[in-house]
Amino acid sequence: MKTASPIDGALVLTIATGLGLVLAGLGLWPLQGSAADVASLTGLTLVYLAGGLPAAWRAVTVLWRERVLDIDLLMVVAAMAAAAVGAPLEGAVLLTLFSISTTLEERAMGRARRAVEALMALRPETALRKAEDGHVHEVPVAELTVGDIIVLRPGARVPTDAEVIAGHGALDEANITGESMPVSKQQGAQVFEATVNLDGVLEARVTKSVADSTVARMITLVTEAQAAKAPSERFSEWFGQRYTVAVLLGAILAFATFLFLGRDWHDALYRAAVLLVAASPCAIVISVPAAILSALSAAARRGVLFKGGAALETLAAVDTFAFDKTGTLTTGKASVSETVALEIDAREFLALLAGLEAESEHHSGAAIRAEAKHHGIAPVAVEDVVAWPSEGITGAFEGRTLWAGNPRIAARMGATIEHPALAAMVEDTQSVIYFGQDAQLLGAVSIADQARASSAPALAMLRDSGVSKILMLTGDRRLVAMRIGAELGFEAGDIHADLLAEDKLRLIGELAAKGRVAFVGDGVNDAAALARADVGIAMGAAGSDVALQAADVALLSEDMERLAEAHMMARRTAKIIRQNLTFAIGAMGVLVTGGLFFDLPLPLAVIGHEGGTVLVVLNGLRLLKGVDR
Repeated sequence: MKTASPIDGALVLTIATGLGLVLAGLGLWPLQGSAADVASLTGLTLVYLAGGLPAAWRAVTVLWRERVLDIDLLMVVAAMAAAAVGAPLEGAVLLTLFSISTTLEERAMGRARRAVEALMALRPETALRKAEDGHVHEVPVAELTVGDIIVLRPGARVPTDAEVIAGHGALDEANITGESMPVSKQQGAQVFEATVNLDGVLEARVTKSVADSTVARMITLVTEAQAAKAPSERFSEWFGQRYTVAVLLGAILAFATFLFLGRDWHDALYRAAVLLVAASPCAIVISVPAAILSALSAAARRGVLFKGGAALETLAAVDTFAFDKTGTLTTGKASVSETVALEIDAREFLALLAGLEAESEHHSGAAIRAEAKHHGIAPVAVEDVVAWPSEGITGAFEGRTLWAGNPRIAARMGATIEHPALAAMVEDTQSVIYFGQDAQLLGAVSIADQARASSAPALAMLRDSGVSKILMLTGDRRLVAMRIGAELGFEAGDIHADLLAEDKLRLIGELAAKGRVAFVGDGVNDAAALARADVGIAMGAAGSDVALQAADVALLSEDMERLAEAHMMARRTAKIIRQNLTFAIGAMGVLVTGGLFFDLPLPLAVIGHEGGTVLVVLNGLRLLKGVDR
């Protein structure tokens, strides 16, 4: 059974407060005599109970638990002061408008906080699991384990991350990656939890448990993002707490000053109550979280997860973007274009190389495994596999050390890679993977990779938005980097190739010393650079777990234009925060001036205060619509 939320209870109390104010108003007109007195007393009592008690309870609770004087206390004190000087109706107006604005804020902010609930709702409760005897059984999703075979029928949601092993069809991935068009899937393709199979029957092998799936990772990131406060949020919270104390002390001082200037205590207390309302920092305190939470929610719907408001704010200030090449600017879906075996048979060469690359996360490893499978070659079992970031991979087979990678891994093994049979391959603009055993070179394969279709438009959007510098940092050969860079509009001086992981880290450090820098990557060898950059951005839902953990922003889609959208969203958020703070501070200044020098009526102060608070919230909620391309 669904239980009522605190927001529902707040709405009921707000309605009761509004009805009480209407009833109190009837006591002024059109009712007369005793009926008017009863209506007025009943209405005012209802307002002060429904509107005042909850605010007073919140204020006392915060004061008791956190030793903090909050804005609720200011409103309750102002309303009680109005009642004490014979203006209970004005206090009732204050409590009613305060109750309405608080409820509107809660409901509006709730829209921005419902991202986790929406993600949870996407997850199916059951899955079709295929047993070893070929029979299919419906089981709870929680019972699925890595290696299970699941059956995906048309219209079914994917129960957890898996790899297609049979069948082909199209999946709707919009709710995870933000991709608007169906994505074709066939044998070997990855499918993600909560995406929808549109047509065809697929069989897939579970690759991640439900606890480690894409949706689980998204829920964790969104939850952490909502808990992590941006610097401006922390400042507004810090400011609000201290400013509330200052307002209370200022109101007491104003009360004493008005008495000293000759006003009677009723008038002095009334003016002090007006100042309490006029100087209350509600709009200032809510300005930042209203914008930040709205932006985080809108970005999550588009497949961009920020690990907190700090990453969002920092991205807005970034003036330099540095990109990894393989799997980031390029598709990463490389294929083997040429194989040269020097000392052994070509089939044995591929069996050994594919065995070494069997567990590799690098895109070249997937290409090599696909090439071996294409020729019907079974990989050998290689043990003690170790990845050397920006170099290659090593492993043990029959007492010998197998290795594969770039010239640096060959040098590490004491092997020479100069061979006449490889000359043409080395001079080409494709990536070359050298393969050997101990200090002996066994051959090489060339890997072809293509730029993503979305890379060039995304880079153009970043340049148009005012990003001053865009660079490519890659461990690949310069010839390959220059070919891809030329396609994407990079200047030759902005392409850095043949880099080790520590080289990327050093370059990011140098860039960060000159301004705010974002690094975009997806592999294990990118983790250090992602962590060092002012904003680390991990590319793709299927990217390395290490890269995703090191990054501040995760792009679940492989559409590079989402990165440009995220940058635009960050800048728009910063702009709206400035608008909100400027308006909130300006409005408060006008109200305080009116309260001190121009006998501002309490109802007008209430309307100005509560109206300003609602306006900054609504302005922040404009970010829920996202950004236009």
